[in-house]
Amino acid sequence: MKNKDTFSGFHPLVNFLYFALVLLCSMFFLHPVCLTVSLVCAFTYSIYLNGRRAVRFNFLALLPLMAVTALLNPAFNHAGETILTYLPSGNPLTMESIAYGVAAAAMLVSVICWFSCYNAVMTSDKFVYLFGRIIPALSLVLSMTLRFIPKFQAQIHTVSNAQRCVGRDVSDGSLLQRAKHGLTILSIMVTWALENAIETADSMRSRGYGLPGRTAFSIYRFDRRDRAALLFLLACGGYILIGKALGGIYWRYFPSIRGMGAQPLSLTVYAAYLSLCLLPVIVDVAADRRWAAIRAEETAGEGSRE
Repeated sequence: MKNKDTFSGFHPLVNFLYFALVLLCSMFFLHPVCLTVSLVCAFTYSIYLNGRRAVRFNFLALLPLMAVTALLNPAFNHAGETILTYLPSGNPLTMESIAYGVAAAAMLVSVICWFSCYNAVMTSDKFVYLFGRIIPALSLVLSMTLRFIPKFQAQIHTVSNAQRCVGRDVSDGSLLQRAKHGLTILSIMVTWALENAIETADSMRSRGYGLPGRTAFSIYRFDRRDRAALLFLLACGGYILIGKALGGIYWRYFPSIRGMGAQPLSLTVYAAYLSLCLLPVIVDVAADRRWAAIRAEETAGEGSRE
């Protein structure tokens, strides 16, 4: 399978450890600086991976979701000691609830964006490679499920187009006819899914799945580049966790907003967290520049020979 970017070509262990670290940090670090770093880096990497599709998804779906989530929290959460005004219901509107709503919204959106990057980089074959020997049954079920969803979407799109050509799509006819057409498409998809399951089972049986002593083919090799990336992830992740344990990125929202500011320890933890989140982008940009330099040298060499 062709890699989405240079970072996707790293060993699956490096890819999985990276996303495990950034997702855990994004979910549990509610310091404003950490949330901003996570959100910006997630948006940047998703756009690098998916291009215009990611731009539309981020700005037309995630940002409105962030705004709605941030507005909903003060409507239901009235904790905090800094009262700004009172709502028509008589409940107070506090600065702490607004700040926590923005933080929770940023955390939610950044996690969703990181998961979109995870789905683009961590393919099912990588997941099976990592966990096939540890949890073979669960890893197989998860990989098949993740693979089935986009396959089902593509198949239902094909069936809908075929039904539209004969005037039996869900957009044709009266309400009753459209319901019948929808049930027909659903019946076709259920039949296709059952047939696909039988074919998959027969294919797995013919390949000896579950037999003792069965080996597995793998195209992944752990080289020096992967070793360097793994050491970098362990160093950054360890330092960030140590800084968190020492209170370097401490922040609270209730009952009042308090936290660490620009202290030496905090600044170094922010820098380590930024380096961690930007690792794929740095790797990709460096590879693009090397490739552009090689292309420029080849072009110059061809021009000199002419």
